[in-house]
Amino acid sequence: MPWAMLACWMALLFALCAVPVAHAATAGTAAPAGPATELTPDRLADLLADPAARDQIIERLRAEAPASGRTTGSTQAPAEAPSLPARIAHGAQLFLAGMAAHAERAVDDLSALARGEGMSPERRDQLAATLLGLAVVAAATIAVFLLLRAIAARAYARIDAWTAQPAAAPRGSHRAGGLALAGRRAGAMLGALAIDLAIVLLAGMAGYVVALYGTGTRGTVSTAQSLFINAYVAVEIAKALIRGVFATRYPRLRLFTMADDVARYWNDRLGRMAAAFGYGLMLVEPLAKSLLTPSIGELAGLVIMLAAYGYAVRVVWRNRQILRERLEQRAERASAGYFGTRFRVLARTWHVLAIGYFTVLLVVSQVDPERALPFMVQATLQSLAALAAGALLIMLLAGALARRIALPEDLRRKLPMLEARVNAYVPAALRGLGILIRIVVALFVLDAWRVFDLSTWIVSDAGAAAVRVVVNVAIVLLIAAVAWTIIASIIEHRLSLSEGGAMPTARERTLLSLFRNAALIVIVTMTVLVVLSQIGVDIAPLIAGAGVVGLAIGFGSQKLVQDIITGVFIQLENGMNQNDVVQVAGIFGTVEKITIRSVGIRTLDGGYHLIPFSSVDVVSNHMRDFSYHLGEYTIAHRESVDDAVQHLRNAFDELMQDELLAPEVLEDISIPGVTALNEKGVTIRVLIKTTPGMQWAVQRGYNRLVKKHFNAAGIELPYPHTVVYFGQDKSGYAPPANVFMQPERPDEGRDARAAGHTRRRLSREQGTASEDVLGNELDRVAEDPDARPQSA
Repeated sequence: MPWAMLACWMALLFALCAVPVAHAATAGTAAPAGPATELTPDRLADLLADPAARDQIIERLRAEAPASGRTTGSTQAPAEAPSLPARIAHGAQLFLAGMAAHAERAVDDLSALARGEGMSPERRDQLAATLLGLAVVAAATIAVFLLLRAIAARAYARIDAWTAQPAAAPRGSHRAGGLALAGRRAGAMLGALAIDLAIVLLAGMAGYVVALYGTGTRGTVSTAQSLFINAYVAVEIAKALIRGVFATRYPRLRLFTMADDVARYWNDRLGRMAAAFGYGLMLVEPLAKSLLTPSIGELAGLVIMLAAYGYAVRVVWRNRQILRERLEQRAERASAGYFGTRFRVLARTWHVLAIGYFTVLLVVSQVDPERALPFMVQATLQSLAALAAGALLIMLLAGALARRIALPEDLRRKLPMLEARVNAYVPAALRGLGILIRIVVALFVLDAWRVFDLSTWIVSDAGAAAVRVVVNVAIVLLIAAVAWTIIASIIEHRLSLSEGGAMPTARERTLLSLFRNAALIVIVTMTVLVVLSQIGVDIAPLIAGAGVVGLAIGFGSQKLVQDIITGVFIQLENGMNQNDVVQVAGIFGTVEKITIRSVGIRTLDGGYHLIPFSSVDVVSNHMRDFSYHLGEYTIAHRESVDDAVQHLRNAFDELMQDELLAPEVLEDISIPGVTALNEKGVTIRVLIKTTPGMQWAVQRGYNRLVKKHFNAAGIELPYPHTVVYFGQDKSGYAPPANVFMQPERPDEGRDARAAGHTRRRLSREQGTASEDVLGNELDRVAEDPDARPQSA
């Protein structure tokens, strides 16, 4: 896990720099005198007798003198904290210098002991009595522990057998039965662990009783016996936790599924490591310091820790590839993607984490021996708790991401895009929350290893400012998301098809779409600016720069500004909408697309024309409320106007029988009369009121019927005539003309057909809709619920 790896390496740095600072008093005297103990006259004399210890005490007092002055003086400012490189360098120097000094003094002390110096007969007797009492307590404690373990073996076997029994699955799905089985197994493991811990505590109490009443002075416990009991309890609790994970004799009580040989291997190795580290730090080193000399105790502790560290690193390195393969296999079997990914990461980094952990333990044990083990236990437990809580929360978030949010059917019908929008917002918000959880977990891990003081940082100005920025940014993003959701939902509700509600017009659809885009731009811009201001970015130059850029654009693109302003007013005044048939800037066609700057028109020949609004002076819209077919029909001078008007009415009557065109006619035909008398003939005007956009279809249908009725009635539609003049000479004689006489034809009375006309009998069309009169003026480019059907 990257967090744990980061924590281990940062803790290693802390061991070199932060621990000496946090425990300055102990670290400063660790080299000459070992851990801080009660300062007796004899100990003070020993410290002053050691030249190296005396020099370090003097340096320590001189170093703390300015600090004391700063605390008493009100005019001096507090010293700045040392930088991280300085702390690392100081820690490394202190650590290496301490080890060298320990080794040198230990060699001198061992030489003195070999020569018999400082080891009087009384001290030998005292040492023998102390070791004998320690051995008695240790033997009694271990004997009670083994006896209780043997007795508890039957309880472990019963718990293991109970776990193997099938649980009575409750009514419901197979998942409920699996949860019941998992709960039973978890309870069994916790019960076995509780028994193991109780055995450890009872054995420790037995050893304490033996030390209190069975050895030495009755009612007192020696320092050596107390050290052993404390070390025993700590080590055996750690080994009990290890046994709870691997459970070599009871496979069903193991925390993880693994082979028996693998469980035995890691149980033995980790148990040996725990015993070596625990007894070395908590028993051997302090016992050697008290019975022999501090330098010999420190050397013994260093040797034990180095041996345990080398053994641990050797075990980890030899098994790095095997455990990696098994963790990757475990990742393949993981049901949740989150755990699969974590297992793969752990497979690649577990050996680095383990070596780093043992390295930190080695360094801390030498820098601060007395507090090394409590520090490691507290840091480990806090890190594991933080990682477990973070993993649980992220797993819950992953489960929430896997489920789609479903809104009620009524709300989905009114706001069709709301569900998709919410399902788009929630995953992003949950991912952001997951990142925040990871950051918080990392902070807790760093705090556990003293790399980062979380509590101090939170109450500091920087921490409070950081928390305030995160909260403010979250509030701004929430307000922006809610505002956009409300605006977009209202617009979509108006644009959607609602039961019993009025359908939106084309103008409303165009304006609402423009308003939605403008609202999105405004919300995004304002949100970005506010977020930048919250995180400390000065947005005044941005605003000023945007103003300058806007002014430059305004001067340099006046046409663009004119396009936008004209377009806004055209839309507000409902000048045109999508699918309208208009004539704009000399272009006649159907509106395909309208933006805030231009309009796209498709003409009858299929050409697409993009016209900027700055070029629009007049908008001729043929789709407003109603339309007229304005027809002017010219007949020959010899025809009767009244007869022609009647036949025009007859043609309209037949038009009203057409099942396709009749619904498009709004009023009866209007014939104002004769509008022109000229050399061509007599012109009669006709007006037919139609629905918007259908005037051309009515025109084509009516023209066809007028031609049919005029042909049947023999009414001549005039065409150009030519008068031929042959001229004459000055005497008045005209040249002869080669003229052929027309043969006689049947008498048609006073109703002779005009030249070039073919008379046909008038007949009514029955049952056929005149679809051939429909054109492409109203071809739709977008779905329009107001559009009328174009075919019967």
